[in-house]
Amino acid sequence: MKRLNLKVLVFSTLIFVFGSCGMRKSVSHRPDLTNFNAARPRVESHNDSLFSSGVNYLTKNKYQQWELYIQGDPLERGLLAGALMDSLLYKQEHVFFDKIKDFVPSERKQKRLRKFLQWYNRKLYKHVPKEYKAEIYGLSRYVPETYNYIAPPYIRSLYLHGAHDIGHALVDLAMIGCTSTALWGDQTPDGELIIGRNLDFYAGDEFAEEKVILFIHPDEGIPFVSVGWPGMLGVISGMNKEGLTITMNAGKSKIPLSAKKPISILAREILQYASTIDEAIAIAAESEVFVSEALMVGSAKDNKAVLIEMSPDNFGVYEVNNSRLVCSNHFQSEPYQKDKRNNKAIEESHSLYRYQRMTELLDETPKVDYLEMAEILRDKEGLNDIELGYGNEKALNQLLGHHAVIFKPAKGQIWISSHPYQLGAFTAYDLNEIFDDNRTTQYIPQYIDSLTVPEDEFQYSQAFADYEAYRKLDRIIDKAMVDEQAAFDLNLLPKYRALNPELWIVHYKAGQIYYNAEMYEEAKSSFELALQKEITTLPDAKYIEKMLRKTNKKLK
Repeated sequence: MKRLNLKVLVFSTLIFVFGSCGMRKSVSHRPDLTNFNAARPRVESHNDSLFSSGVNYLTKNKYQQWELYIQGDPLERGLLAGALMDSLLYKQEHVFFDKIKDFVPSERKQKRLRKFLQWYNRKLYKHVPKEYKAEIYGLSRYVPETYNYIAPPYIRSLYLHGAHDIGHALVDLAMIGCTSTALWGDQTPDGELIIGRNLDFYAGDEFAEEKVILFIHPDEGIPFVSVGWPGMLGVISGMNKEGLTITMNAGKSKIPLSAKKPISILAREILQYASTIDEAIAIAAESEVFVSEALMVGSAKDNKAVLIEMSPDNFGVYEVNNSRLVCSNHFQSEPYQKDKRNNKAIEESHSLYRYQRMTELLDETPKVDYLEMAEILRDKEGLNDIELGYGNEKALNQLLGHHAVIFKPAKGQIWISSHPYQLGAFTAYDLNEIFDDNRTTQYIPQYIDSLTVPEDEFQYSQAFADYEAYRKLDRIIDKAMVDEQAAFDLNLLPKYRALNPELWIVHYKAGQIYYNAEMYEEAKSSFELALQKEITTLPDAKYIEKMLRKTNKKLK
């Protein structure tokens, strides 16, 4: 049962970066920095939540989101990002690399992984444009030396921009449960394009603590905003000043033979250099990627959105003939209609279910503006409003997401969720104001109070408190499932199941522990109850059925 969790993601990231260790001779040299500003910036610390260097700044708003504004040439931008975020970079690397001994304890296994990934990563740097290599190099001047034993700073920073891709490719994390929609024409009050997306990408609570809203005013290209984490200069969700937006949804991948352009770097390139859908398609078509990904591209100039669906050996563009586009984690364009992996994902995963739930909610909402969009993105229920249990991957809001965003491209407006999950307030920003060349204020909180989406009151409910308690206990349960010999108090299981009773997995895990403890009657009733709930994927359901059959045999 493959589930996206901290252990899998960190393990994938670690082996990816470990693989770069053997590449010191080939690519650890400095990238081409010719004609770039190499001066180290001087940073002024005003307080613990405001740092500046000229017109560039890093500040934390009242919703605990970091706002980073940088401008200049590629190297200059990277140096500014590193200098302003240096303490955040240390924390973010700490989240990943201090897990090495926990997740890769065997030195022999580490060596095998290094050898494989030295070969696997051998050409990735050739697929990253010079501009972004220079920017990442500048950033890497400020990463901590603590982890130099893993890889040199530049190599480490470069390859961390491919962490999403490598985890996706090597551990089959294709089903990161992101859901998005674009509406225009008769679907919105003013006829203008609106886009909403959930990034249900979970890498642990610490990983999501420091969310960064990055405003970049490059010396070449279009100013833009993106939402990510410290050290991420690629784009996961973003919009530029011309009103072009981009978000990504993972598709079902096969393991490629060589790393190529990281999808976040491609998304960055599109955002910085495209202002129309055709321009975005042209940039994507020239790029080689090594995972399967759907890029939802919206455009104020075109007043519509399309899906650019890419994989290592296929390319498609999906357009609708109406004014509603919905995307989850399967491909819809003609080139993928007979793709076996894509069709298997539709049949077995939770992608189609979320697609149908998004469609159902949109059918119930005749005109969608930003407030209605936020409500849809926060939805935690299943088809026909059934209870899924909190944290179910069939929900639009899985209560594990890194962020949600809403775009109004024609007005240059973006809304970004704050902690926890998609439940906190959505802060609003106006790119026309932020990237105004006549702006004289050096650093100000940029969000627009009057457009803030209020927080979801669910976070103050008993149900949410129970969910958070369930998550803490779930970590203990997971350890007990991995180590069958570890001491475990079986009396915890009734409490565990009562905290999130509609979620199928609590009953499955209880059944597995009872089975390991040779308590077969309890295991049987647990597996039977799990099968009555809304199970995430077809393979999960089949596995529980298999365990139930094994249990019944034990009872005979």
